Amino acid sequence: MTQQKLHPVIGTDGLTRPPWAASDPLLREYYDTEWGMTVRDEQGMFERLCLEAFQVGLSWRLILSKREALRKAFCGFVPETVASLDIEPLLADATLIRNRRKLQACVTNAHATLALRAEGTDLAEFIWSYQPATTPEPKSMDEVPTTSPESVQLAKDLKARGFTFVGPVTMYALMESVGIVDTNLVGTWRRGASGVWV
Repeated sequence: MTQQKLHPVIGTDGLTRPPWAASDPLLREYYDTEWGMTVRDEQGMFERLCLEAFQVGLSWRLILSKREALRKAFCGFVPETVASLDIEPLLADATLIRNRRKLQACVTNAHATLALRAEGTDLAEFIWSYQPATTPEPKSMDEVPTTSPESVQLAKDLKARGFTFVGPVTMYALMESVGIVDTNLVGTWRRGASGVWV
């Protein structure tokens, strides 16, 4: 990766962003308004979990471009509703990610999300319980971790509860996106924006 693709970029608006959010309008909007901000409700966390599962092996930009279609197909990612969905009609819908295993993972994970409640917790509380004591302070993209001891343990514990498409890398990406860790590059305008790490 070239130096240019590793370091923060100052945009025409004067704001400094990571390279991945510097030029593409869709990614920039997502970075500026949502990525890394805290998600503490069950439905919001379930949606992010499903989107991260869809992202495996694909670009995040593609997932964002299909997000509204996925929200419609999965009834706003309400776990109770998703748990009863039949994925067969979804396989014919070109607006979606038509991967049977990923579509089924949403249904499977909805069942597992509902089962978590029997443990006296919900999905968001459970995932937040893996928040580390410190967060990374990367100055360039090559310093951003892809896993952590917490994401490894979270993946293991979710799998033990019946979740799927929840590997350590995917769970670290989830932890980044919902504010559990702050991997905004030092010097970017969103560093510390979640209020969790200040």
